[in-house]
Amino acid sequence: MLSLVFDAHRYILDPRFPLVENQGYPPEPYTIEDYDRDTDGLGITGGAVISSSFHTTDQAYLVAALQALGPSWVGVAQLDPDTSDDEIVELDRAGVRAIRLNFKRGATDVQTLTAQARRAHELVGWHAELYVEASMLLSLEPILSKLPAVSIDHLGMSAQGLPYLLDLVERGVRVKASAFGRIDMDIVDAMKKIHAVDPAALMFGTDLPGTRAPRRFLESDIDLVADAVGGDLPAVLGGNARAWYRVK
Repeated sequence: MLSLVFDAHRYILDPRFPLVENQGYPPEPYTIEDYDRDTDGLGITGGAVISSSFHTTDQAYLVAALQALGPSWVGVAQLDPDTSDDEIVELDRAGVRAIRLNFKRGATDVQTLTAQARRAHELVGWHAELYVEASMLLSLEPILSKLPAVSIDHLGMSAQGLPYLLDLVERGVRVKASAFGRIDMDIVDAMKKIHAVDPAALMFGTDLPGTRAPRRFLESDIDLVADAVGGDLPAVLGGNARAWYRVK
């Protein structure tokens, strides 16, 4: 397997901190040790730990995880609307590099979240990461146009919104090549189209542990990425995301 892989989308469900049921689903713990076991041999040397809805907006677990993982790992935080400027700066010092806007599982106050994302960008340069069905992207255009830097999770989830997703990619939006078990489309074709618009756009992620997904990450998913991007595979598996998250 290639070395220096950057996993741009993985989770930790740490039982040392409160785990909260989400939409009727009680999560199973998934620790750093569990992830290391599941990815042994993949050459992963860093990545982004995504704030899970199961930990709500309490980011104490995320700060603890980043301290344990070291500087090659960054965090993506899900913030309380009342989070202060000082708290955002402290999270940035702890290694957080983005804010997550979860429109699929929980986000409701769209205007507040948009203002918060813009504030985080102005304060510490964070981008916004959207968990959203691509079919909703057109309706979110008034929001997206106000966000200075954006990435979209899991190829946008469905083929219905792919044309608009490609338009966003042309405008500089990045896209996670992740969670293939959740996606309802021709995955290789979608990645080919995204890559053709902007070779820097795609960023590989495992989505482990793949909670609620019909299937979780398989090593063969990397073969699908290779089929789509050819000789740019090292960039999609590592370089693109390292540049986006500002990790050396």
